[in-house]
Amino acid sequence: MPASEVKESATPSLPAEDFKAIVRGHPGGVSLITADAGDGPVALTVTSVASISVDPPLLVFSISALSSAAKVLTGANALVVHSLDAHDIEVAKLGAINGIDRFAQAQTWARLATGEPVFDRVRAWVSCEVIERVQAGNSIVFVARALESHIARDMTLGEARDALVYHN
Repeated sequence: MPASEVKESATPSLPAEDFKAIVRGHPGGVSLITADAGDGPVALTVTSVASISVDPPLLVFSISALSSAAKVLTGANALVVHSLDAHDIEVAKLGAINGIDRFAQAQTWARLATGEPVFDRVRAWVSCEVIERVQAGNSIVFVARALESHIARDMTLGEARDALVYHN
């Protein structure tokens, strides 16, 4: 069975509202994904970024297939994952609000030499090559290989800092 197919089952699924209530109560780190497939940049705030391998360095995240950024992200071969902290709350909001021009303030972002948009002054970012996309329900799961990074504010091992998490 291809990874993009969900096996039909005689057992009914958990109702969507129950599932959302469970997931809402599980904190997730906040990240901003940016890309440009040639028709202009997009930015989207997500809480689904996770590392899945150190060697090679791989990240995974998912987005709603209904997102306004989905078309660009599915067409992009490269993207940037911005790892946000509490100092980046405005950047997180920027990627979460519908119907605004996320790139209107030219001083807050630039392009990497490879063309991907990157926001300035965030905790950290990593540019990635998209190596796989999988349709899963009404979401698209991305697997991306880390290529280049920048850390503006590092976390001290074992010390609680200014993490930015989504919870409820």
